[in-house]
Amino acid sequence: MGNSQRFMVRAAVYVVIEKDGAVLMLRRHQTGYRDGEYTLPAGHVEPNESFLQTCIREVKEEVCLDVWPEDLELVHVMQRHELGVDVVDYYFRAKRWFGAPAIGEPHKADDILWTPLASIGRYAIEFVDEALEYVARHVLYSYNVVKDDATQ
Repeated sequence: MGNSQRFMVRAAVYVVIEKDGAVLMLRRHQTGYRDGEYTLPAGHVEPNESFLQTCIREVKEEVCLDVWPEDLELVHVMQRHELGVDVVDYYFRAKRWFGAPAIGEPHKADDILWTPLASIGRYAIEFVDEALEYVARHVLYSYNVVKDDATQ
């Protein structure tokens, strides 16, 4: 790397919405990335947007719920390398939300469900499941190299 190039990472947020021991998840559909797998409401941080603003926007767009900045708590940071890209995922727990969950982007998701924490592994993208295990154990940081053959 020359001194004119800097190492760059992509930032994304994931929002953990819990109710009665279950977590709200969406199944990806027709996106070209991990279709058929479940994930939390999530998205990439846009220019001039704070992480909390991204959480609020993504939760509204993807699951039709309203959350407020004061109700979001950072619970895990996962640094991961996947498909030649370095990403830092920030996991926030929504302590409160308003509305009834629904699929807000049917062109990107085809199912929504509450799944018990104990059975998330059979539904979730592998690194999301791993992050939720860390959240449950109060581990704030992890590093994950995702196998490229497991990404499609």
